[in-house]
Amino acid sequence: MMKYAYFPGCSANTTGKSFTIATDYVAEKIGFSMVEIPDWNCCGTSAAALTSPELAVALPARSLAIAERALPGLDVMASCAGCYRSLRTSLTYARESEENLEELRTLIDMPYEAKANVVSLLEAFAAPDVREAIEANVIRKLRCLKVACYYGCAMVRPESVCEFDDPEDPQSMDELMALIGAEPVDWAFKTECCGAAQQMAVPVQAKPMIERIFQNAQANGADCIVTSCPLCMLNLDMREAEINKARVAAGKEPFDIPCFYFTELIGLAFGAAAREVGVGLHFHPAERLLLQRELDALELEEAEIAERKEEERKKAEIAAKIAAKKAAKAAEAAKQVAAEASGVAEGSAPAQQVADASGAEAGKEA
Repeated sequence: MMKYAYFPGCSANTTGKSFTIATDYVAEKIGFSMVEIPDWNCCGTSAAALTSPELAVALPARSLAIAERALPGLDVMASCAGCYRSLRTSLTYARESEENLEELRTLIDMPYEAKANVVSLLEAFAAPDVREAIEANVIRKLRCLKVACYYGCAMVRPESVCEFDDPEDPQSMDELMALIGAEPVDWAFKTECCGAAQQMAVPVQAKPMIERIFQNAQANGADCIVTSCPLCMLNLDMREAEINKARVAAGKEPFDIPCFYFTELIGLAFGAAAREVGVGLHFHPAERLLLQRELDALELEEAEIAERKEEERKKAEIAAKIAAKKAAKAAEAAKQVAAEASGVAEGSAPAQQVADASGAEAGKEA
């Protein structure tokens, strides 16, 4: 299914603008249709849950009810990991019992049946038909680019709500990155929390959470970190400079690990320029790495071409040697056959003389 009722979320045209730009670019290329839910409202994210349990499920339920009425038959898709979890949590709550569903109807003062499913953009892109469409549109594989796929804590947990991927070692984004030619690294922090809004509330305690993510990505050979959550992206991309300043002051090497949305890299593999998919809006410079890896890929391709030519030359040389040996054997066999034929011809004259003599003797006796 490549058509969804789209829940943009509050970050779509603010802190997550580059995600929106890249997603729109890719969606148009592959025929992935996103119909925006009319009059949607903020999902509440973690702030609503801290304020009121009822508010936390009612806010997403209102948008789900509108989608159910205005866009019947379409599942709801959210690109933001936080929005996805909020919507899924509300949907799960509604489906747990008729009492819960009736409570939500009362809270939002709307009819609601909880029929439409909720998926994340990542889950939607992991579907076989979408993967095929992505693969068909790749014109420039991102070879030599080593990526640490960062799912964060909201995309795959809690497992009872999110369901679509492994909560400890998810693979959907890794598989998409491999599909476009990048090399996903195996690392330990792909589902660790980045601190979320705690980066603003208690930055001294929260910043080490980001630093450890960068440390583990770097230790496992990643060139960059790839994510699907606007808040994770904001925390990592925007705060890398601040973390680097503290590291330099402490006598440590600064990080140089750009961060990307997964749709940005897919767009680049489709042939888009970096700024066409929002990369120019990043805080930490990212285009230099992309250019360097593009050059590395060209050098690798040249080396592979040279290697193939050398293999073809060796095969041709071996084939020529085999052909020469076969020809020599054939010539030797022909020479032997000729020699044997010549010996038979020479030996046939005495035999004829004996036969003639025998015939003459027989005539005398007669």
